[in-house]
Parts: sequence; structure tokens; C-alpha cells
Amino acid sequence: MTASDALPGAPGAIRDTYLALTRRRRLYSGIVLLLFVVFFVSGFRIAEDRNAGGFLDGLSHIFDFPAAMIREAAEKAANLPGHMLDVLPALVETINIAAVSTLLGTLAGMVLALLATRGLAPWPRLAGVFRRVSDILRAVPEIVVALVLIFVLGSGPVPAAIAIALHTTGAMGKLFSEVNENVDPKPLEGLASVGASWGQRMWLGVIPQVAPNYFSYALLRFEINIRASAILGFVGAGGIGYELKNAMTFGQGKLDEAAGIFLVLFATIVIFDQLSSMVRNRLTYGA
Repeated sequence: MTASDALPGAPGAIRDTYLALTRRRRLYSGIVLLLFVVFFVSGFRIAEDRNAGGFLDGLSHIFDFPAAMIREAAEKAANLPGHMLDVLPALVETINIAAVSTLLGTLAGMVLALLATRGLAPWPRLAGVFRRVSDILRAVPEIVVALVLIFVLGSGPVPAAIAIALHTTGAMGKLFSEVNENVDPKPLEGLASVGASWGQRMWLGVIPQVAPNYFSYALLRFEINIRASAILGFVGAGGIGYELKNAMTFGQGKLDEAAGIFLVLFATIVIFDQLSSMVRNRLTYGA
């Protein structure tokens, strides 16, 4: 006796159930899309009303500033090498901010990930709490934290480094915890059988397995933090972003300096992107 004989009408019931689920999924997708469109239109209208100038009216002037900067840079092309050399100290400060924040955030994120990974956490009931801590650190933008810290500590590279390090901690905690979930438990069981402590099991049984992925994610985050540290310079956190803000604020007569800073920043990001990509490829695929 076949399955169709045992359950008459079963194929039709399965088809009807599948079609009902498909219609429900399409309905939910349509509702979400409709809500997105409504929120987008309403948000655009609110921003348009509160903006100093209309977005649509100013859309035709979007390329005025880049054109003026390129024109002035071309007229004063001989000054560009000098401007690029002048901002090298600020560039070094930006890279230092990114490096320090990446190092601190990676180390803190590694600890947070080990505490938040079920099966590895020393206090399993608190794993969800550490996950929420990671979510909170990742949810708050760096610029918001930097503005608060600048109000407390004053302008400079320290608020920027702390703000980026906190955000990096949340991001690394999330990524590292996902990596930790795929570790082989056999080394941990062997270490536990000889009386190893939790720290020894993590250091000897987990870290060797996840170190390449940790390092790859840290390099990727370092690229992101270079951009973030440059952006935070616009709010007074130091670095090359602060020099770029000053050059753009003066406008005409300083646009060639802004162009030189843009060139240095662009070249720096491209160089570090390529170097980190090479290192990540070697870690992933070998020589």
C-alpha cells in the first residue's frame, strides 16, 4: 500500500499548506515594504521641512563644492605636495587612534565573546547578559560617545580612541562569539579531564583554534577604525579629520589644502585596505 493510499488527499493538503505559507510570506513582505515606503516618505518630508534649504532645490548644486575644490587645486597644483606633507603628523595621529582603539577593542571583545558563548562561558546563566552588553556597545554610534567624552574630557585623540574602542568591543564581541560556537570541544574536554582552569582551557583549547579568524576580523576592523577616526576629527577629536574640517570651513582660498588632505586620506585608506587584504588572504588560503 502506498503513502497516497494510506493518506488520501495528502499531496493536495501539502500543496495547499505550502501555497498558504507562500501567500502569508508575500503578505508580510508587502506589509513590511509598505511600512518602509511610508516611513521613508514621511521622514523625507520632515527632513525637508526642517532643513535650511530644500533638498530638491539644492540637488542641482551637489557638485558645486567638488568642482570648486578641483578647480582651485588645479590652479595651485604646486602647493599640493607641501599641503600633503604638512598633514602627515595629523595622519599619524589618526592611524594611532585607530590602532590603539582596535587593539583595546579586540582584546575586550575577545573576553566578552568568551563570556557570552554558550558552552564556553564560565557562568552560562549570564551569557545572555554579556550578549546584551555587546549589543549595547555596538548599537551606540562612535560619534555620539565621542561627543559626550569631548564634553567631559575636552577635545583631543583620547575621546576618539575611547569611543571607537567601545564600539569595536561590541562588534568584536558579536563576531568572535559566532566564531567560538564552531570550535572543536575535544581539546576542552581533554584539558578539563586533567584539571585545567577555565582560563587555561580558553587559552590552550580555544584561542589556538580561533586565532586566525580573530586576527582577520581585527584587521578588517582596523580598516573601519581608520575611517571612523578621520570622521571623528570633524567633531574635535583630533587627527586628519580635524585638519580637513578647518580647511573646508575656510572655503575659498583653502580648498587646495582640503584637496591635499583628501588625497592623503584616500591613499592611506587604499594602502591599508590592500595590506590587510593580503594578510587576510594568507591567513585564509595560505601562501
